[in-house]
Amino acid sequence: MSAKDCGHHDEEQHKLHRRLFTAVFGFIILILFIILLIFLILRPTKPHFILQDATIYSFNISSPNFLTTNIQITMASRNPNDKIGIYYDKLDVYATYRGQQITLPTLLPSTYQGHKDFTIWSPFVYGNSVPVAPYLSESLSQDQMAGTVLINIKVDGRVRWKVGTFVSGKYHLNVNCPAYVGVGGKIIGNSIAVGSVMKYQLVQNCHVDV
Repeated sequence: MSAKDCGHHDEEQHKLHRRLFTAVFGFIILILFIILLIFLILRPTKPHFILQDATIYSFNISSPNFLTTNIQITMASRNPNDKIGIYYDKLDVYATYRGQQITLPTLLPSTYQGHKDFTIWSPFVYGNSVPVAPYLSESLSQDQMAGTVLINIKVDGRVRWKVGTFVSGKYHLNVNCPAYVGVGGKIIGNSIAVGSVMKYQLVQNCHVDV
C-alpha cells in the first residue's frame, strides 16, 4: 500500500470518527432538550413544609455556656405537583438558635411522595451539654427570663423528581422553620402543659429552597 493510500485511509477514519462523535453528541443534546422541555411544561413546584407542633422536654442552660435540649417536633410536607413525584433522600433535621446548631442532626426516613401526597414526621431533636458562644449564652439567659425563645428547625437533604418512569438527579433541599416557644413553663399561644412538658401548637409555614 502506498503512502497516498495510507493517508487516504487515515482521512476516512478521521471522518468516520467525527461523524460518530457528532451523532452521539447530537443524541445527548436531543435527550437533554427533551428533558428540559418536559420540566418546562410540567413546571415542578418545590414541596411545602409546615411545622405543626413542638413538645419541649428540656431546654436548660448550665454553667458556664452549655445548653441541653430535647424537643419532639411534628412536621408535615406536601407535594403540590399533580404530575411529579418526589423522592426524599437522606433528610437531617436539627435545631438552631441565632445561627448556631444546638442539637445533633436526626436522620428522617427516606420516602417517596406521590402526586398531591402528604408526609408527616415526628422526630426528636436533642443535644446534651452543647457548648454555645458566650454572647449566645447571655441571650439565652435573657430569653429564659422572658419565658420565650425563637428557635429554628432546619432540614437539610436531597430530593429527586419523578416524571413517569424518569427520575432526575439529586437536588439539595434546605428547609427553615422559625418557631417561638415558651421556656421555663411559660404558656404562650395554643400550648398544653403536661407536668413539666410543654406542647406548642405552631402550624408554622417553612421557607423551602431546592
